[in-house]
Amino acid sequence: MGSDPGAATPQRIVSLLPSATEIVCALGLGERLVGISHSCDYPAEVTAKPRLSRPHSELAGLSSAGIDAAVRRALRDHGSVYEIDVAGVAALAPDLVLTQGICDVCAVPAQQAVAALSGLPSPPRVLMLDAHDLAAIVAGIRDIGRAAGAGQRADACVVGIEDRIAVVQERVAGQLRRRVLALEWLDPPYVPGHWVPELVALAGGDLVAGVARRPSARVAWDDLRSSDPDVLLLMPCGFGLEETRRESDRYRDVLRDVAGRAIAAGRAYAVDASAYFSRSGPRVVDGVEILAALLHPERFPEVSVQGRAAIFPGR
Repeated sequence: MGSDPGAATPQRIVSLLPSATEIVCALGLGERLVGISHSCDYPAEVTAKPRLSRPHSELAGLSSAGIDAAVRRALRDHGSVYEIDVAGVAALAPDLVLTQGICDVCAVPAQQAVAALSGLPSPPRVLMLDAHDLAAIVAGIRDIGRAAGAGQRADACVVGIEDRIAVVQERVAGQLRRRVLALEWLDPPYVPGHWVPELVALAGGDLVAGVARRPSARVAWDDLRSSDPDVLLLMPCGFGLEETRRESDRYRDVLRDVAGRAIAAGRAYAVDASAYFSRSGPRVVDGVEILAALLHPERFPEVSVQGRAAIFPGR
């Protein structure tokens, strides 16, 4: 299921990863997309397409503690968090399936997809995205572009992302760098890894906990009490803005303990993590701009955070 340089250009694409779905559509290839994952929701026109994966237990509406427990049960009982509708994939007869190799919890992992689809009469090519940092996100855009015969479109997409990031870097240069505590999960608490520390740094912030290009790290609340950040970012992986606000309210007291100064100053923010931070796709550049506007609002008056971020706790 590797790359075949002589293969025909794929015309029927299945994406088992929301960021891959976004990349396909950003490259103008949405009409080739014949199936998506259970969590693909952007752009809106993809939502009517057949869904070919599902979690072993329903996760929608659960708290972060409930999701953590459900994930652990699924891994214990099934060896995976998700199941693939293999018959549905076979019926759609894709010639390219997109998946990921970064996290067994966030989306269908490549190993599971390869194992499930290898028994089909005509197994499709499986392309794995392995985005541990911003450079790998960009590489993933180009990989999909090349695989789909849209290399020039992918290059143009990447240039657009890089140009916007360069504007942010130019504007934050020389500005006071804010000390930022970002939380990617609340129960148990996790600090960010992979590309999120890079986004914070590009936006003019310095994380007090979390390492780029490494997995998100579980921490204890006691370990964070002395951090005294200038800014608190609440970004539970996969949560939209309203979900993040509701979930953060459950932990208001402990959040005041670890980031009381930031909260009192009005520099604690809930963000739409699902759209702009959790996914390794083109909208990470929007995430950089949103963070820059939160950390240095005077430098980014044109960047709207309405519906994308909100002060915590709500006023």
